[in-house]
Amino acid sequence: MACGVMGGYFHCAGKCGIDPKQLMGAFMKKLIVAGSVTLGLLSGCATAPENIGARYVSPAQYSSYDCDQIQQELQRVEGRVSQVSGQQQKKASSDQIAMGVGMVLFWPALFFLAGNDQKEELSSLKGTYDALAQAAIQKKCTINNSSR
Repeated sequence: MACGVMGGYFHCAGKCGIDPKQLMGAFMKKLIVAGSVTLGLLSGCATAPENIGARYVSPAQYSSYDCDQIQQELQRVEGRVSQVSGQQQKKASSDQIAMGVGMVLFWPALFFLAGNDQKEELSSLKGTYDALAQAAIQKKCTINNSSR
């Protein structure tokens, strides 16, 4: 078997004057670097909107609102949640496509994964919605059905 033939490379490395331990160490370093880069890029992917939790918002800030004001604010926040969720879903989908293309065909596509993530805003909006819903319950308001 010739040195460098697939499957026997590490086995015959010693016969070719190469220390197999050094060869394996270099291979492991490259594997670790490649894994770290992949994990770093994966963490840059936008999160799907349904996987973004609500940030806590105190319902106490709505204690001065009457039921009509709470209803109007719920509708406004719900509309914004819907809008931002749509934008976040588009970003998450395009990141998945870029990741697939980048990992299989064209690695520079992975650079398109960064930016326009609206995770923080969506989390805050969901928390605001929850706080308004709690304020409505505390005031015993009858709220029209919402889609959230």
